[in-house]
Amino acid sequence: MQKLVDWAKQHGSNYLLVAGIGTFLAILAPYNTGGLGWPWVWIYWVSLMLLGGASGNAAVWALERFAPGMPKLAAYTLVAVLVSLPVTIAVISIQAVLGPAPPLYTWPIMFGLVFVISAAVTAINYMLEGRSENAAEASAGRALTDKLPVRLRTADILALQSEDHYLRVHTARGDALILMRLSDAIAAVEGLDGAQTHRSWWVARAAIDNAAKSGGRAELTLTGGITAPVSRSFYPEIRDRGWI
Repeated sequence: MQKLVDWAKQHGSNYLLVAGIGTFLAILAPYNTGGLGWPWVWIYWVSLMLLGGASGNAAVWALERFAPGMPKLAAYTLVAVLVSLPVTIAVISIQAVLGPAPPLYTWPIMFGLVFVISAAVTAINYMLEGRSENAAEASAGRALTDKLPVRLRTADILALQSEDHYLRVHTARGDALILMRLSDAIAAVEGLDGAQTHRSWWVARAAIDNAAKSGGRAELTLTGGITAPVSRSFYPEIRDRGWI
């Protein structure tokens, strides 16, 4: 039961979206589907859209498993193609049941018509995902920045430095000392490109100007001349990131 609830939370909004698009298409009744009449035209389009949504989820899962490094735009294009295949088969099957089966030479044309809709829906998902990611980045650090002086709240965060029970936040406009644990601050900036370098330090990647290393220890020189240590325990991760 819990798995079903988790699945609904993860995919429910997507299926509501495609069902809504199916309803919109039923109202427009493109490709001469208006002759089906209501509610059959609605059942036709919503069913096809839900099939496309399920096929899209399966295609995304397959790409994440077998081609995880594929650029996002290329992945969405391929998903549109993969979604179009089962939906086209469904359209051909429905037409064969309701009347004469469409001739073989019309199948590529039908695939093209289905692909137009699949591409439009995947484009909508592509844009929505991009906006969600941008919103997440824009709100990253809110729990932290709200504690800063007003003049520093919109400044780029360079580093976080733990000082006993306090936290010094280094920004591009200066620093401030606030009451906050380093672990909570790191959680607040998880959307930023950065990493913990020491039990008392977190550093933003964009703030690094130079790196000096000796054995398993290193120091990072940041914008404004700030020096952040890299302890032995965090050194392998920082090295693997290419910061040193």
